[in-house]
Amino acid sequence: MSENNLETLRNKIVDLATESLQKDDATGWFETVYTDAKGDSSQVPWAKSTTHPYLQDWLEKYPPQTEGKTAIVIGCGLGDDAEALAKLGFKVTAFDISPTAISWCQERFPDSEVNYFVGDLFNLDSSLQQSFDFVFECRTIQALPLKMRSQTIEVISSLVGEKGILLVVTRYRDSETEPDGPPWPLSEGELSQFQQLGLEEIRRDTFIEEDKPGIVQLRLQYQRS
Repeated sequence: MSENNLETLRNKIVDLATESLQKDDATGWFETVYTDAKGDSSQVPWAKSTTHPYLQDWLEKYPPQTEGKTAIVIGCGLGDDAEALAKLGFKVTAFDISPTAISWCQERFPDSEVNYFVGDLFNLDSSLQQSFDFVFECRTIQALPLKMRSQTIEVISSLVGEKGILLVVTRYRDSETEPDGPPWPLSEGELSQFQQLGLEEIRRDTFIEEDKPGIVQLRLQYQRS
């Protein structure tokens, strides 16, 4: 995709999110992105049609135990990350608020062993709480406004089981000042909420992508003590 087309797509996403927020609906725009794509993954800006590189790198450098272990992917999109975890041996659950995204996953991976379902992060079944050995959260938090940040972090943390791992991929800001968005990068103060909820930060890796100079990305590994 050309830079001009990419910029047009980014502007569209900002407009959709802004309009959704004005209607006091912070998540409704996700479904619109998938339906408007009409089966073309290049029109979904976060879809990579392969395992997210930061997840793949982590899996290769720090191979987790997978035998008999459960994993969940939050906001699974088109399913590539969930499939990667399943191939390693995890029993994987993956959900997205967009019905179109979940249908797309099932079409792409018809023989998948992943349990895909349409789900709202803020209205998950209580049986999922502290049920997973590995939780993967990639840029869902940063896609939601700051007024929802504490609630979002609390709900995600609640999925991590005893001695379980939470892997977070997010943009980072070095100030507590409210940023423009979307996305809304996370601050150090906001990240500290994970530790307040009983998750110890085990590892932090920093990335700066060539096509996004000045934008700091973090990969954070937490573990429930």
